[in-house]
Amino acid sequence: MEKNRDTFNRVMADFLEIPRDLVMDIPKLTLIGRNELYIENHRGIIEFRIDLLRINLSRGFIEIQGSNLEIKTLLPEELFLIGEINTIVFRD
Repeated sequence: MEKNRDTFNRVMADFLEIPRDLVMDIPKLTLIGRNELYIENHRGIIEFRIDLLRINLSRGFIEIQGSNLEIKTLLPEELFLIGEINTIVFRD
């Protein structure tokens, strides 16, 4: 059932020329160099330390590892992170 809904949403987004991240509730990450990361469509923070950030998504979570990580902006569906970003991993 979930797969059919995803397929329908993808087809409608393409047909209506709407960005998929809006219709399909998928995360959008914008990485600027190695020091800034902007995340849209998240579902909250699972864990935060100076060297690790885990962010809940509609499916799974993102794990960001680095050093001197600092959350500059936190909104209900947006997050802006600064610091030295070493790895970004998607987990199910």
